[in-house]
Amino acid sequence: MNARHLCLLAALQGAFLCAFLSGALPAAAAEWAVDPARSAIRFSGVQVGVPFTGRFERFTASVDFDPAKPEAGHALVLVDLASARTGDVQRDEALPQKDWFDVKAASQARFEATRFVDKGQGDYAAVGTLTIRGTSRPVTLPFHLTFDGGAAHAVGRVGLVRTEFGVGQGAWASGQWVALDVGVEVDIVATAQPASGH
Repeated sequence: MNARHLCLLAALQGAFLCAFLSGALPAAAAEWAVDPARSAIRFSGVQVGVPFTGRFERFTASVDFDPAKPEAGHALVLVDLASARTGDVQRDEALPQKDWFDVKAASQARFEATRFVDKGQGDYAAVGTLTIRGTSRPVTLPFHLTFDGGAAHAVGRVGLVRTEFGVGQGAWASGQWVALDVGVEVDIVATAQPASGH
């Protein structure tokens, strides 16, 4: 069960990533508000040969994005590590513990995107740094962006190695019971907010 926690970590990572994504929804220097009822951050992993999935529930994002100048964009996403949910009580209780997220030492995961790259045809990449358990690593999150009226929809996926962030200590530091590779999928819907007028 602890093994699944690592999956969570991926989820959270994906969470901030996708959180910023949602904010990154292009709209000419406009601010975007994520619709939690229509958005999701999911993660996946493998424990003792059996695939499992989970979801990260709470995160905040501050995004500055101009589709005309994606390289000048910036996003900061903070994820509440204690909000990971997998549908398994034991696993959810273990994830915040020292072997996994260690929320007593660092309650949040942080993703800071310093620029966005326009790949063309609605494809983008958010380039930045992900920090978990005090360990920072460069991360690039690819995503596809579409618009429908006043709403923007961002969908992306990134692969992570949990041990690169110290997630999974002791007996969990190897991939014997829980695979080291985790996947994070983001599916974010956001709406443009009225200009502040200042």
